[in-house]
Amino acid sequence: MKKFLDEFKTFALKGNMMDMAVGVIIGTAFTGIVNSLTNNFINPILNFITGGARYNWPDIAGFISSFISALINFLIMAFVLFCLLKVINKITSIGKKEEAPSEKKCPYCQKEIDIKATRCPYCTSELKENA
Repeated sequence: MKKFLDEFKTFALKGNMMDMAVGVIIGTAFTGIVNSLTNNFINPILNFITGGARYNWPDIAGFISSFISALINFLIMAFVLFCLLKVINKITSIGKKEEAPSEKKCPYCQKEIDIKATRCPYCTSELKENA
């Protein structure tokens, strides 16, 4: 059972799985903005143009406040998701060791070269030990 749970944790916290989950959640939240834009701006304008409805100022204020509410909901959702992912990334990075760099920059031509190189393959400059 422990092996199964470890495999599930590896699967669920894999980078592309998290990216897909974020995409689905943000896409769902963005759908609210699009629906609000359609229902509160485009449809009333079309109704007014075609003579289907007449609107007064309280109606227009209600349309605007509904759209702003949908926009604020999206921003809150994005912020909460951002904070949640920061925590998840911090937790998953615990215990991981950073790898030593395998490349360095040539001080003369600024190209990336192997860390063990004593001569730059691009500009053929001799490199000091501490470069």
